[in-house]
Amino acid sequence: MKNLLAAIIVTFLFLSTIPLWEKIQAAYLKFDQSTVSTSNGGTFQIAVQVEPGSDSLNSVDAYVLYDSSLVSATSVSAGSLFPTVSHDESTSGKVYIAGMVNDVASSVSTTGTLATITYKGLKDGSGNLSFDCNLSKIIKNDINATNVINCSQNGTASVTVGSGSQPTTAPQQLPESGVFDNVVKFAVPGMILLLLGGAFRLLL
Repeated sequence: MKNLLAAIIVTFLFLSTIPLWEKIQAAYLKFDQSTVSTSNGGTFQIAVQVEPGSDSLNSVDAYVLYDSSLVSATSVSAGSLFPTVSHDESTSGKVYIAGMVNDVASSVSTTGTLATITYKGLKDGSGNLSFDCNLSKIIKNDINATNVINCSQNGTASVTVGSGSQPTTAPQQLPESGVFDNVVKFAVPGMILLLLGGAFRLLL
């Protein structure tokens, strides 16, 4: 009877933690399109979006990588997610976009567009747009200005110019686990072990 009761308690405790797993979301960067195409000499636009997950954000630094022999970044227009947006597209193969709130009381907690980039096709071919996660940051609204970006969830977009060709991949950075991701990785299993330990102590 004790073994059956213990099994019921353990099952209940495990199932009760599932909603916590589902509510935990990490912040990441993405594009509004996964595939884009244009003619040789033509242009296209693609939006850089921020997914805050379960956090409230104060600022974002996004570095977008692209194949500079395939396309060129001609302009960047600010999105509506942050009231203050700055950008720099002067570096070949990389676009930098920064967004920030004007005061910490107005932190961002919804998905939205950081900025929209206009690209021009330079030659027939195909490649990718990606985020440099060694430099990109998503800053949480806390006293430590915690970087909560989850690099493994960052989006990419494939680009085709003209007739296309064999893909040429933009420089990729090794995924980095964000601070929030690491906390989740260790906190949830620890919580389960703690609950299981307490249940068995009650039965002994």
